Amino acid sequence: MPAIEVGRICVKLRGREAGRKCVIVDIIDDNYVLITGPKELSGVKRRRININHIEPTEKKISISKGAQDPEVIEAIKREGLEEYMKERIKIPSTKLITVIKR
Repeated sequence: MPAIEVGRICVKLRGREAGRKCVIVDIIDDNYVLITGPKELSGVKRRRININHIEPTEKKISISKGAQDPEVIEAIKREGLEEYMKERIKIPSTKLITVIKR
């Protein structure tokens, strides 16, 4: 599994933004990171999130720690990942997973 690091592109697994891609902007501690979509690109707001609620992908962009949204957008465009960031991934409902486990 790819490492949790600044610039790593991830997929959100939980919440209303589940299935959308985001970028790790800062590592807060062992359990939390700061992410951004940015909102105008992928629909994910800049926020602190538990690392258990994201799945890192193989893709990574080069940004500095704590980069602002315009810098993140510029790095995404430089890498040619705009369309990749806009794609959504279908995440199965946790209710469905609970039913299957029974």
